[in-house]
Amino acid sequence: MPERPQPAQKSSAGDPGSVVEFPGTPERGRPPNNLPLQLSSFIGRGREVAEVDGLLVDRRLLTLTGPGGSGKTRLALAVAFEVLDDFEDGVWLVQLASLSAPDLVPQAVAQAVGVREEPDREIAENLVEHLESKEMLVVLDNCEHLIDACAVLAHTLLRSCPRVRILATSREALGVDGESAWLVPPLSLPDPEHPPAFEGLTEYEAIRLFVERAKGVAPAFALTEQNAPAVAKLCRRLEGIPLAIELAAARVRVLSVEQISSRLEKSFALLAGSSRTADPRQRTLRAAIDWSYDLLPEEERVLLRRQSVFAGGFTLEAAEEVCSGEGIEKEKVLDLLSHLLDKSLVLMAARNGEVRYRLLETVRQYGAQKLEESGESAQTRRRHADFFLELIEQVEPNINGRHRGVWLERLELENDNLRTALAWSTEQEAETETGLRLTANLLWFWFHQGYWSEGRAWLHGALATQESTGRPARTSARAKALSSAGHLAYHQGDHTLARRQLEESVELWRELGGKEGLAHALRFLSAGVQPQGDYELVRSLAEESVELFREGSDTFGLTMSLGRLGSAALAQGDYAAAQSFLEEAVAICRETGDDWVLALTLRNLAIAAFRQGNYERAETLLKESLAVLQEPQEKFYTTQSLDSLAVVVSMHGEHKRAARLFGAAEALREAVGANVLPFYRTDYELGVATARAGLGEEAFEEAWAQGRAMTPEEAIGYALQPQTISKEGSVHSKSSYPAGLSPRQAEVLKLVAQGMSNQQIAESLVLSEHTVHRHVSNVLGKLGVSSRTAAVARAAKLDLL
Repeated sequence: MPERPQPAQKSSAGDPGSVVEFPGTPERGRPPNNLPLQLSSFIGRGREVAEVDGLLVDRRLLTLTGPGGSGKTRLALAVAFEVLDDFEDGVWLVQLASLSAPDLVPQAVAQAVGVREEPDREIAENLVEHLESKEMLVVLDNCEHLIDACAVLAHTLLRSCPRVRILATSREALGVDGESAWLVPPLSLPDPEHPPAFEGLTEYEAIRLFVERAKGVAPAFALTEQNAPAVAKLCRRLEGIPLAIELAAARVRVLSVEQISSRLEKSFALLAGSSRTADPRQRTLRAAIDWSYDLLPEEERVLLRRQSVFAGGFTLEAAEEVCSGEGIEKEKVLDLLSHLLDKSLVLMAARNGEVRYRLLETVRQYGAQKLEESGESAQTRRRHADFFLELIEQVEPNINGRHRGVWLERLELENDNLRTALAWSTEQEAETETGLRLTANLLWFWFHQGYWSEGRAWLHGALATQESTGRPARTSARAKALSSAGHLAYHQGDHTLARRQLEESVELWRELGGKEGLAHALRFLSAGVQPQGDYELVRSLAEESVELFREGSDTFGLTMSLGRLGSAALAQGDYAAAQSFLEEAVAICRETGDDWVLALTLRNLAIAAFRQGNYERAETLLKESLAVLQEPQEKFYTTQSLDSLAVVVSMHGEHKRAARLFGAAEALREAVGANVLPFYRTDYELGVATARAGLGEEAFEEAWAQGRAMTPEEAIGYALQPQTISKEGSVHSKSSYPAGLSPRQAEVLKLVAQGMSNQQIAESLVLSEHTVHRHVSNVLGKLGVSSRTAAVARAAKLDLL
């Protein structure tokens, strides 16, 4: 870590009574990060930020400790932003509060820093390999419920990655060698023995926080000489704990400060009698939440504790379905939820036009305890699991189509809830069918998002729970779970287990008579047995799958099985049949608009053309395959198309271009944890050998390294358009659009000029709103402007409209 100015010289954190605003997007030129936008002001903590900043200079693991609600997370975020410029490879926040399984900790860190899993490798190994040369700060937030897993991972990273530092927040230290624990102090308070003059009260952080938050719910509130003593007394009662002060301040809309103080004092008396050994700060925070909870009408209490089953947030629809009934009418949930929002017990945020709600983690844990005490826990958790089961069973038939990205984003938002439902259902012997249905229907979500190992673990857990009850029920849920598990096992190279699971699935589907499920399982099994070389069996399985899909309406299944049958025919050298099957699949994909399957099928058509010596057609097909994959950013298949294109151009004699493409594909393959599949390996090895021989070892390695340095977007652009390499070896695209805009970005800009919103552009181009937002941001950056209006004016001058 480079030397920095001494903490006291830094001014952005402010004085003890200052307000610090955090940006949500890093300023241009600053290191990369994922630090979130803070929507409320950060009161004071100037000294604490400076001290923690200074400690990070010579400590590689610093843990901020303290009770829930003491402000550990906000302080960590303030420090993280303060030190951002000191870490070349950025500062990365890993939020652990919503995780329940220890083995998900490495995955959460990997996801935050952009590391993907690889078959047959622990994700922690990938992390170490990725971070061992990085200069980075990792912020592990809310470690207490996963402390052993956090300690193991922290120890591993500190031992193997010398320039990585860790800032953790936890209610207790991690207990790792070399760790420094730093207790987060309460906000500053006036001395009751020597009270300051009224004018000096707002110099104290606790007073300032109370006043700021009180004004947020009651704009007319002001600190006066009359209420100042009560405010100071209340803040002292709350011992300067930020969450407790915020909860108290939320009540000024309906109670005077004196009334709040009086009610809170009674709560303290009750709490003090219940636990004399607990930490005083914990007793105080518990008192604040107890008090706030006790003030709620019964219906609001019921809703609050039932909402504790949600992890990572929830929608209004989810709250209405899961939390209504037995005392709460569905129609009243919105009003009750609004009341909880007013009282700062529920938080709200809007994303992509959808409002989501969440409980503060401390409040959620409190609510969970109350839910257990009420005897409603099992019933509420069952309703939670049923709601998300219904959601994924609605999404699953639609996830593989032209709107795939929208559905994947929807499920990603709910991933913490999905994990919670999975954990509950797979642990309940009475809910084995629910667990199997949940896991079986999440296959394509896990597959497209790259959660292969996690998906297999959930599937194995659900299957094992059912098998532990005795003879497993022979249901469609079990059959589908087996085929899902086998499909993921095949892609991770576990061919023996894949075949066993898929054969059992096929047998069970034949017994049950489920044609569509059987058709999918047959396709998976065809792929699963192909590495063993029994091509007649491979083809017959694929043929049966195709015939079953022809009897139904599942066009995704039909096109995928036609592609599988085409691959089987290719493996047998039956090029005429392969081309017929693949061209039929292409025609269907063009009609349905499923670019993902289209890209896969075009690639296999290109392989057929290549193996017949038609290199020009192969190159044309592969370029189209890459072009249609640009929007979904399906890196697992993009890398295979890049490899295949590299093979083709190497046979053209374009050895340098081939080597660069091979290098770019290798880097992308490592990033997503993919392998060169056996079906393509012979062609791949031929292309690499040809390019190496054509260039010579030194030039080949240099070109390969240039390719590895490309971003995925640069690699695709290089594959699709003429390129030049600068003297420094960097890649530049010869785009026909000014300012370096891609064709898609130019298209988006034209729609912006028509006055369309991001949502309207998304609907017009059949993209997700998130993708459109990314395109618009990139367009503004390339044009050097900060607004859509300025972008349109700039585009007009460049004759882009």
